[in-house]
Amino acid sequence: MLINKEMKMADVIHLNHHLLPIINRFGIQLGFGERTVQEVCKDYAVNLDFFLEIVNTFHDPSYFPLRHLRSFAPGMLIDYLQKTHLYYLKIKLPEIAQYIRQLTTNTDMDPNHVQLLQDFFTSYESELSAHINREEQRVYPYIRTLEKALQTGAVMTDYPTSEAYTIHHYEEEHDDVESKLFDLKNIIIKYLPSPVESRLFNIILHELFELEKDLNNHAHIEDLILVPMVEKMEKELIKAKSNQ
Repeated sequence: MLINKEMKMADVIHLNHHLLPIINRFGIQLGFGERTVQEVCKDYAVNLDFFLEIVNTFHDPSYFPLRHLRSFAPGMLIDYLQKTHLYYLKIKLPEIAQYIRQLTTNTDMDPNHVQLLQDFFTSYESELSAHINREEQRVYPYIRTLEKALQTGAVMTDYPTSEAYTIHHYEEEHDDVESKLFDLKNIIIKYLPSPVESRLFNIILHELFELEKDLNNHAHIEDLILVPMVEKMEKELIKAKSNQ
């Protein structure tokens, strides 16, 4: 069952509460009353079509409308992806780190095992943060520059034919941060003895699975939607430059 504009936003949360962080990324907060998805999006000045495509992509794993998502402006995709980055860095990663720290005081777990988990998670956190910083500082500004050039009809001399940077460089450096997250989950599932009271352990594992799912969707949007968009923009600007 896909989410549509006529559904009440409250019913969307009842249908799939995992969508709440996704909805929050659009600036939409709880307190929907009886308003529909369309009405809430209008109230928050959110593009309804884009909202539905993103939410349904997370709601239904088999739903990934390549053609429709590629019809949106690159800047709109980047705005959403940047909000997702903030969610990872400011909310999700600190939450998981706090749960891991609680293992020291709230369980009978061996402190050495807790330290092992903390060290591995800190390493993963640093790797993901570095990956996000590369996108924020280099990739996204580059894409916005291309988009602006196409909108204004400008023909710049330093891109996209410059050897300094193209989207292919991004594809090559787009690290598989998901693989290290998989290793982190396996440490908990396979190798670390569970404390007698395992609820906190289970919460950490649940949060890691949620983060993994979110990251996979994030990567699909970048790799299957954003990269082809940028490749098309680069070709258009190369053609415009050659026609000067």
